[in-house]
Amino acid sequence: MASILLIEDDETLRFTVARALIKADHEVIDVASLPEARDAFAAGEFDIVLTDVNLGAESGIDYVEELREQGYEGGIVLMTAFANVDDAVRAMKLGADDYLAKPVRLEELKIITDRLLEQRRNSRHLRLYQRMRQVDQASNRPVGKSPAWVQTLELAERLAKIPVINRTADLGSASGGAVTTVLITGETGAGKGVLAKHLHNSSDDPKQPFVHVNCTALPATLIEGELFGHVKGAFTDAKEAREGLFEMADGGTIFLDEIGDLPLELQAKLLTVLEEGKIRRVGSAKERTIRVRVLAATNRDLEQAVKDGNFREDLLYRINAFTITLPSLRERGDDAVLIAQSLVDRLRREYSMDPVEISDDAKALLRSHHWPGNVRELFNMIQRAAMLCSGDEIDRDDLAIKPGTAASVRAQSATGAGDGFQIDFENGPHKADEIERLLMLQALEHTGGNVSKAARLIGMQRSSFRYRIERYNLENQVREIVER
Repeated sequence: MASILLIEDDETLRFTVARALIKADHEVIDVASLPEARDAFAAGEFDIVLTDVNLGAESGIDYVEELREQGYEGGIVLMTAFANVDDAVRAMKLGADDYLAKPVRLEELKIITDRLLEQRRNSRHLRLYQRMRQVDQASNRPVGKSPAWVQTLELAERLAKIPVINRTADLGSASGGAVTTVLITGETGAGKGVLAKHLHNSSDDPKQPFVHVNCTALPATLIEGELFGHVKGAFTDAKEAREGLFEMADGGTIFLDEIGDLPLELQAKLLTVLEEGKIRRVGSAKERTIRVRVLAATNRDLEQAVKDGNFREDLLYRINAFTITLPSLRERGDDAVLIAQSLVDRLRREYSMDPVEISDDAKALLRSHHWPGNVRELFNMIQRAAMLCSGDEIDRDDLAIKPGTAASVRAQSATGAGDGFQIDFENGPHKADEIERLLMLQALEHTGGNVSKAARLIGMQRSSFRYRIERYNLENQVREIVER
């Protein structure tokens, strides 16, 4: 589907061409003069402009130059009953894409519009790949054989088969929107991006675009324009019109990573997009219909965020129609070893390294480690070990993991002051979550409630530490420690 502006002063021809384009499933605005065309452009955007050359006192060829000077990047096709070589050459030099002689042959018109739309899609995808750098994941495809991970992949593959349609456009419903919305939850570093890409690749058309949006990384002042695009002059630096990431993902998948960090005002606009299946560029009054699979991910408790007033309840209900909860790496058994070996093989290929194996002692340590940073922690650890190990084997010493047990967990201060601390569990074996919770409390006690220092003390990222404070409901304990 394309949005086409048709400029033709002959009413009969204008009606005939417009009807043919509408039958081909395009949206058409038809006008009889260039002043009307300029008004139409002020109200919206168009993929193709189809214009007569002779329009009274003005020329369609001059309008080609005007559009290109304004930064218009869509297709332009000229129509005239007085075609000549000089006009054609001038029009092409000024930026026209094609030239049709009257009477217009509708079959030829269809071929030209289809070609221009294909070129526009290819250009859009090229710009997408130039602008978007995929987040570096532990593997190009999901690795693991644990039951928890296999079940997660199977669920993702089933959801991938739900077709990407737009209820309003395809079913004639008064409400609806992009049908498929999937919420992916899990701890930081557990592989939400990998699963999102796997879901997209498991769809019926994986060649369609996959757009990864890090909601945390986008500046609050620019995020609306990045997501939905903008028209020329919409704000100070908007020197030309730009497609948004939703438009770039049209027909494919958009992955909204860390959706819990979206500002509230953007949450309301996102909800409208999900409900109606339409986007509106910043500064424009025209809506565009999209067909897109929407995947969202977060490591936050969105229900708690709703209670705290930081996340819209109606948006939560809209995005969690289907929910996939990723297991943490410590819940995946031998998968840590499988992923580690896959990473070693990948690094060997990328850096032309000699073959490197993982020793049995190192594998045992990988199985027993608690993995607070999940797959991301494993990736960083293996990358360092593979680069720095001596010989053709990664040993346990190369992993830089200090051994710990359920009976005794020791951490040293990252400040270098040597103020280590000891936690003794007197009641025998504990679950991993209990150990982690007790370790965090001891670290907080040791640092007087300073979250940053406590995180460094036990070798955990501050963001992961704060997430676990919420997860284990430690807010009151932290407050009490600070107030002592």
